Amino acid sequence: MDALKAIHSRRSIRKYTDQAISEAELTELIKAAMDAPSALDEQPWQFVVITEPSLLKEIPQYHNHSDLVAGAPAAILVCGDRDKEKLPGFWVQDCAACAQNILLAAHAKDLGAVWIGVYPTEANVIGLQKMFSLPETIVPFALIALGHPDEPYPEKKNFDPKNIYWNQFKE
Repeated sequence: MDALKAIHSRRSIRKYTDQAISEAELTELIKAAMDAPSALDEQPWQFVVITEPSLLKEIPQYHNHSDLVAGAPAAILVCGDRDKEKLPGFWVQDCAACAQNILLAAHAKDLGAVWIGVYPTEANVIGLQKMFSLPETIVPFALIALGHPDEPYPEKKNFDPKNIYWNQFKE
């Protein structure tokens, strides 16, 4: 799929069939994630790939607003690794780029995905650190539910030229 087509047609998919996603497909998504830009090339990310149905069903106990994960065949928890920081705080931007790459790669492979924010909501961060036995320096950033779509991709147009300013911000 062409990159611009993928960007313009990607949607958050929250309902999935029960068809599994292969380990090879999940690895391909993580490879795409690791090709994201990173400040000073620090690559401050770690991933927890979740395919065990019992764990997917347990996640909502540790993260509010994540009920849909219980119906997904897989999820990827994108985490920032503070031990890899060269520029304090930039791990957030790096992990955001990483998560977006996963979403676009999933869409390009005809998979559905949705980004569920974790960081900076402290209760969700602490809950998922506890659930997945993450050390204190590994910060859960985003949870991406994945599956084969069980709902159509709705057409959506977000472009609004009123939000564009050339050379200076002028109202």
